[in-house]
Amino acid sequence: MDWLIFFKYLILMAGVTYLIRVLPYVFMRKEVNNRFFKSFLSYIPYTVLAAMTFPAILHATDNIYSALAGLLVGIVVALFEKGLLVVALSSCVAVLLIEVLQKFVF
Repeated sequence: MDWLIFFKYLILMAGVTYLIRVLPYVFMRKEVNNRFFKSFLSYIPYTVLAAMTFPAILHATDNIYSALAGLLVGIVVALFEKGLLVVALSSCVAVLLIEVLQKFVF
């Protein structure tokens, strides 16, 4: 009987996912001409990505200080317009250094 409940939930989730993807096509058949709405839609991917990434950054380690150090180093390196790989590696090195320093200090 558990598999029956599983498939009910699976079908429900598939339906909800499909509706979320189909509704914009149903309601927006014409091209969007409003400048404000176009600019709003262009920023949505960045906003969603930031909303998903920021909490993950703060909870990536067990220690909030190392997570904040990685975040701050990543922001500073990104402000110097370095590539994604350089930003990610420098953040990881910062987290590693803080973690190692805390092991020796405490």
